[in-house]
Amino acid sequence: MKTIRIGHSPDADDAFMFYAIAGRKVDLGQYQFVDVVEDIESLNKRALKGELEATAISAAVYPQVANKYRILSCGGSIGRRYGPIVVARKKMAASDLKGKRVAIPGPYTTAYLLLRIYASGFEPVPMDFDRIIDAVLANEVDAGLIIHEGQITYASTGLVKVLDLGKTWDKDTRLPIPLGLDVVRRDLGDEAVDSVFRILYNSIRYAIEHEDAALDYALQYGRGVEREICRRFVRMYVNQDTIQMGIEGEKALEKMFQLAYEKHLISKLPPLDIVGLK
Repeated sequence: MKTIRIGHSPDADDAFMFYAIAGRKVDLGQYQFVDVVEDIESLNKRALKGELEATAISAAVYPQVANKYRILSCGGSIGRRYGPIVVARKKMAASDLKGKRVAIPGPYTTAYLLLRIYASGFEPVPMDFDRIIDAVLANEVDAGLIIHEGQITYASTGLVKVLDLGKTWDKDTRLPIPLGLDVVRRDLGDEAVDSVFRILYNSIRYAIEHEDAALDYALQYGRGVEREICRRFVRMYVNQDTIQMGIEGEKALEKMFQLAYEKHLISKLPPLDIVGLK
């Protein structure tokens, strides 16, 4: 058996996708998969060192790891007209963020890269993503960049939307918004890379076809979120684009990196080496 350490975040959508692998619901062939469950910023840092054979990463970090990893055309977290949101205690315009302290879920996250594309002059305050709403409410920061289930639940806390990056991106590009990717290390060789792609693809299809069972598994990682909110969140980020990002997903990645390069947020444009692209 060949061991593949595969990193994914403790988020409902990631756990949902890996349910069939963890439960051996799909054929794993000659491979033994070992889950490495860490927050996405920790996985980004591991990817920078090339530590794991396969892992989820923020799309924003790919330019820095393209020499080590290939992108899988399945497993991406891709939104259409929705994505990370900036919230505050009181109404303000995106331009009002200049000079403000804004909580961010990590410097390597795609949410932070997108915020820098559409806003400038703010002071980023990195913190765990699940602390951000409370930090805004407690006046520790002026605004917060929220991801994951917070995109659904923030309004119930009384916070207001300052900038909807998903809708802004859609208006500007008419493309889906690429947030997360699954990648496989190049040095495994073509056979292993293709096998990992096939197994993950089958796992995602299985989870979608057995939603309630996969959701039961994902709820272990749901941080106490109610089942139907978890289901709604999973359906947002495990969709047809997750099964196959396609040419439109590739164009979305190219566009994001081009905008980041033009604003000097990344030093070079990475070649997009995507396994199984249709």
